[in-house]
Amino acid sequence: MIEIPADILEKVILHSQSGFPLEACGILGGTGNAVASHYPMTNTDASNEHFMMDPKEQFAVVKALRASGEEMQVIYHSHPESPARPSQEDIRLALTPNVHHLIVSLQDRENPVAKAFRINAGVVETVEIIITV
Repeated sequence: MIEIPADILEKVILHSQSGFPLEACGILGGTGNAVASHYPMTNTDASNEHFMMDPKEQFAVVKALRASGEEMQVIYHSHPESPARPSQEDIRLALTPNVHHLIVSLQDRENPVAKAFRINAGVVETVEIIITV
C-alpha cells in the first residue's frame, strides 16, 4: 500500500499529460509508505516507449530528499498508448530496491489510469494506492 496525496497524484497525471505523446517520468519522496513530495524529471530518451531520467536531475533529487529527511518512495512514468501495467522493459529495468513503481496510462487520454506496483527480481506485485487529502 502507498499513500499519495490527491494534489500530488493530480500533478503526476498533469505532468504525464503535458509530456504526451512521449513518456513522462519522475520521483515521489516521503517517509514510510506516505508520499509527501513530487519531483518531475526529464525523459532524456524523449521516447513514447521508454524513459531514462537525467542523471544530474536524479542526483539533485536524492540530495533534496536527504536534506528534507525523506526517501525515494515512488518512481513514476507514463504509458502514452498502453495500459497501466509494467512492460517487459519496465520489469527488466526496475533496479532500485524498496520503491514503488507508479504507471499512468494515457491510453484513454480523457480518463487517465494510475496503478502502483512493486517489482523485485522480475516479480511484479500490484500495490493499493490510498489517495489522501
